[in-house]
Parts: sequence; C-alpha cells; structure tokens
Amino acid sequence: MRKAYLIGLFVGCCVLLLDILTKWTVYHSIPPISASFWGYPYGGIAIFQNFFGIEFSIVHASNKGAAWGALADYQTPLLILRILLITALTGYLFIFNRQKFYVIPICLLIAGALGNVIDYFQYGVVIDMFKFVFWGYHYPVFNVADSAITIGIVWMILASIYHQNTHDSLSSQ
Repeated sequence: MRKAYLIGLFVGCCVLLLDILTKWTVYHSIPPISASFWGYPYGGIAIFQNFFGIEFSIVHASNKGAAWGALADYQTPLLILRILLITALTGYLFIFNRQKFYVIPICLLIAGALGNVIDYFQYGVVIDMFKFVFWGYHYPVFNVADSAITIGIVWMILASIYHQNTHDSLSSQ
C-alpha cells in the first residue's frame, strides 16, 4: 500500500507542476481570448484544424467559476468549497482509504483542485487554455487541472465498478 501512496504522490505532484507551468506560460505568452478572435486559432496557438472535423488550439481564457463558468458570481464560496474538498479528500486518502486502486485517482482530484485554488491566489481567476471545436461545437475551454479532475472521477467510477464486479463474482462462487 505504501508503494501506491508514493506513486500517487508522484503522479499528483507531476500533474500539479504541469498545471502550474502551463498556466504560467499561457498567462505570460498569449493575449486573453476575446470576441474579436472569432476564427481559428481564436487568438491562440494553432495545433490542428479540420482533423476529421476537429479543431484544437491553445488559447488564454479566464474562468471565475467552476466547470463551464458555473458559480462565477460566487468566487469566495467556491474557493472555500474547493479548499474543503481538498482537505476532505486528503483526510480520506490518508485516514480512511483502504483500497490502493483509489490512491492515484484521489491524488489526481487533489492535484486538480489544488491547481485551480493556486490560480485563484496567483491570478484572481482560473486560467484555461485547451480549446476544442468538435464538428462546429465549441467545447468549453479547460486546463490540465480540469483534465486531472475528470480523469480522477472517471478512474474512480471504473475502479468502483470493477471492484464491485470482482467482489460480486467472488461472492457468488
């Protein structure tokens, strides 16, 4: 179990460092996206256009809220909620968790939430940068921290399903 914690800590630290570095680079290198950047690459750096109908560029977008700008008018309560979430997840990880397959996804959740909290103190907003357009649909701009949170949640759900199916098959034998 100790090896799982060391791997989880390493992965979480790498994700947090990557998140901080990408946000700093975007903040200092790319002008903020505005309505005047209506066409690809949307005022950012072009990565690919019309790759089977998909566009991808690196842009500089600010987000005062949570996912998709939700709760943007409630920055302070959202900050408190994020800090409480980080504290609760850290407590669960080190005090209550007995399953090693939950360590890495929880570390991803903590690193992602921590990355967005650091943004609040460093920039006053969360810096987003990955802009995708899927067959004409503009997907909300996101960052490394958001990706880590999403991957952590999906990983936990899949691990729970796998663990439940394994447990059920062993119980039925």
